Amino acid sequence: MNIRSLTRGDGVVIGAAVLLFIASFLSFTGSPDCSGLPAKYCQQAQGYASPNAWDALPTLMSMYLAGVIGAAIVVLSRLLPQQRKVAGLDPAQFGVALTLFAAWTGLWTVIGSTNAGAGLIIGLIATLILAGGAVATPLVPPLKVALVGAPKPQPAAAPYGAGPNPGYGYPGAQQQAGHGYGYPGAQQQPQGGQAYGQQAPVADGTAGGQTGATQAAGAPSDFAPFWFAVPVARPLYGEDGSPAPIAELAPGTWYLAVEQRGQALIAQTQDGRRGVLQDTTGIQRG
Repeated sequence: MNIRSLTRGDGVVIGAAVLLFIASFLSFTGSPDCSGLPAKYCQQAQGYASPNAWDALPTLMSMYLAGVIGAAIVVLSRLLPQQRKVAGLDPAQFGVALTLFAAWTGLWTVIGSTNAGAGLIIGLIATLILAGGAVATPLVPPLKVALVGAPKPQPAAAPYGAGPNPGYGYPGAQQQAGHGYGYPGAQQQPQGGQAYGQQAPVADGTAGGQTGATQAAGAPSDFAPFWFAVPVARPLYGEDGSPAPIAELAPGTWYLAVEQRGQALIAQTQDGRRGVLQDTTGIQRG
């Protein structure tokens, strides 16, 4: 069954069927008119009064339950992936006919009643809405609109396991705002960024005569700070050339590259320390 195949008209049918079922438990007839009658006869008349539709079997079956069953057939026929015919009849058409029969019975029951109660009046209103929704759904465009909208597409996964609450330095906020410390707007990427060393194409004739090929060379004079993430854990060495690492860059965290020295990068960690990242192969650029 596909619940997304239900329409607004089907929602009207379901609501009317629920109202009709509730009405069957309400007072079917009103209080008898005891004016001019002795008290004992009035008590007898009140005793014979039907409290709800479940004490009036013919009306219960032909009006209340007929309407509810008809609504169930109409809705189930929408949910089924393939339409199946019973004795050469479409179940949806049979359900619509049953709702019309319930409305017809309810109308004449109210007209013929001299003391209609709340359950009978509300039941008539429910059957009229029920029959109207079942008939008008295939014909009225607003009622053909899906009752349950299509699911929203899931956002693209962040690189290297960055989840909905990423760690230090995640450049998503800067990408949305279009600015932020050290994050160049021209390098924003819509999905996961790009590998280090790849630049977006730049049209010829820009200031200074630079082209995309010139920017791809990554000249230090053209360097702008950017965010990046490493695919695997990488050591960060001191700027003084010490052979001992001062920190380790972990995957799934964004770091800020503040300077380029040949093929190496000067990176800043979350606690503000700066060091040299010598192995820049495969890093993900924000």
